[in-house]
Amino acid sequence: MKRRKFIQTSIITGISAITSKYIFPLNTNNRNIIINPLDVKPIVVATWNVKKSTQAAWEIISSGGSALDAVEAGCMVEEANENGKSVGLGGLPDRDGNVTLDACIMDNNGNCGSVVYVKNIKHVVSLAKKVMQETPHVMLAGKGAEQFAYEMGFEKEKLLTESSKKDWENWKIKSEYKPIINIENHDTIGMLAIDKNGDISGACTTSGLAYKMNGRVGDSPIIGSGLFVDNEIGGAVATGLGEEVIKTVGSFLIVELMRQGKTPQEACEEAIRRIVEKPNSNYKNFQVGYIAINKKGEMGSYSIHENFSVTKYQENKNISKKSEFYLKK
Repeated sequence: MKRRKFIQTSIITGISAITSKYIFPLNTNNRNIIINPLDVKPIVVATWNVKKSTQAAWEIISSGGSALDAVEAGCMVEEANENGKSVGLGGLPDRDGNVTLDACIMDNNGNCGSVVYVKNIKHVVSLAKKVMQETPHVMLAGKGAEQFAYEMGFEKEKLLTESSKKDWENWKIKSEYKPIINIENHDTIGMLAIDKNGDISGACTTSGLAYKMNGRVGDSPIIGSGLFVDNEIGGAVATGLGEEVIKTVGSFLIVELMRQGKTPQEACEEAIRRIVEKPNSNYKNFQVGYIAINKKGEMGSYSIHENFSVTKYQENKNISKKSEFYLKK
């Protein structure tokens, strides 16, 4: 190698080594674009109208905290809200009267933790974080997850409230199992965040479908289906009928579509189309919604039916709005 070329190569390599920690590659239309961290806008987004949750997460982001801690704190707000009836305390039970919770969390390094079919523990998003940080595993289930929770200092709590118990008893009169397409509150809280360092994390927590079969687990605790994060590209979370999300590995799909150059909005729309255009799809009778963010702090959301809403906290504005949807009347 000639001396001049060697020197040029060495200089370029040196500059790359110095600046690599300060730039983020983003593939857009099959070409890499260098993103300056100063251009990245910290953001918190969540499924449904959950301003108290995004507020809690934003307080951590704005004070210099990590996206991981932010999404945990945000999800914990809804897990403690007994009026939600679909997350944490007060969640509607399965058909046998058991409140069972699922959750997962994923950080900017690709680490993840998950818990499924957990009883008696309110903050399962924090339990999923403990699985990620304190064990060599990704997922713990049932009694094993509950035992681990007690070992980590979590308190045993009764999750079935009188209100949810009354709803369950009324349901048992007919015992009809029909997932509700549009619900006024929400079924799952999924949250994504970018912190001041430009790092992305996400979390998802739920009590699952009301009056489900005992033992049923949906997409929410499954990495790649209910949640996926790639710190170079972006993240996505899902809500709605988990079985349909799992069949298309929806959140992973959205992130990969963004890797190929699609915007978060375009990726969410394509993921919904993958569901509704499947042969013999029964999409008119169930709901699925997605939200996504990319590395630049841009957001997208889309659902099959109307009335899916999202909450975004960015630039000191905490806003909830209805999402665009596929099935127009």
